[in-house]
Amino acid sequence: MSERCVLKVLDLFCGCGGLSLGLEQAGFDIELGIDIWQDALTTFKANHIDSETHCQDLSEVNFDEVSNRYLPTGVDLIVGGPPCQGFSISGKRDPDDPRNKLYTAFLKAVDHFKPKAFIMENVPNLASMNQGKIRDTIVKEFESIGYTVSHRNLLASDFGVPQNRRRFIMVGLLGGDQFDFPSPTHMKNKISCEQAISDLVESSIMDGAKYPLESQSLYQAEMRVGSSGVFNHETTKHTEKTVSIISLVPDGGNYKALPDSLKGIRNVNIAWTRYNSQKPSLTIDTGHRHHFHYKFNRVPTVRESARLQSFPDKFVFLCSKTSQYKQVGNAVPPILGRVLGEQLKKHL
Repeated sequence: MSERCVLKVLDLFCGCGGLSLGLEQAGFDIELGIDIWQDALTTFKANHIDSETHCQDLSEVNFDEVSNRYLPTGVDLIVGGPPCQGFSISGKRDPDDPRNKLYTAFLKAVDHFKPKAFIMENVPNLASMNQGKIRDTIVKEFESIGYTVSHRNLLASDFGVPQNRRRFIMVGLLGGDQFDFPSPTHMKNKISCEQAISDLVESSIMDGAKYPLESQSLYQAEMRVGSSGVFNHETTKHTEKTVSIISLVPDGGNYKALPDSLKGIRNVNIAWTRYNSQKPSLTIDTGHRHHFHYKFNRVPTVRESARLQSFPDKFVFLCSKTSQYKQVGNAVPPILGRVLGEQLKKHL
């Protein structure tokens, strides 16, 4: 039997490890996750037991030390989502903007390790900010250190994630090869909220308890593989007033369904939105709790949100419930990571 070719990954701004999980599912080895938030790293380590974690502000990381301590033989792939807000109107980096230090750290890591490839993910409007000048500046900076860069806005629901989450994805390959983005697999057969979470009941379930219902869809069956039971399904107790207002909004509806006297209670246009049972969910947020279950008069649980992000049920979130919501909301959907990983392996 020939030895398996192991492709090693360094995940920067790794959060709880959604992108790493997807890459792991695609056959990559996750060597190290670096993030400034210890809660996210606690969850990362619990679910990536063979990986190392390092808690530090990325702008202060010394990559020589990281090499010596964790990655003496280097890495094949660097991934991460550095903030890119520190770019000026002209598209150039403002050297005095402290937010630039995080993007610079990502660039430095790629330049230091010279991996075969990198994946950078960001907000979708990065592609169009300042008429594309910011995107073009970033491309030039990576080209200057030897990478051929491709980029695209991807919609997660096009690839089997039950969520309409758009992300800007930039992939760089060392040398002259151009990355071919994967083709959508679910343009016409998107996974709906109901297909994703209808087996999770209205009330809380104790961590580790057996599933109260049989799986109702192929997606649910896939999410259950390897899980010993239900975790992170603790419901939120809303006030009677909140519950009564939610009850007035139909499946897939929003604040427009409310009487005029109630419309202005939450002054954001996404307030009082119910997920549509027959469509993918809206983008999972980090706990602002403006979106409600398509059927029950409450916000989704952490587990329901994780399902909509395509985290399998065996992936357990740790620390406080507020922290767990933030960890889920900040993550890259693992299925999207897996699709990108599988495509990248064809080039590597």
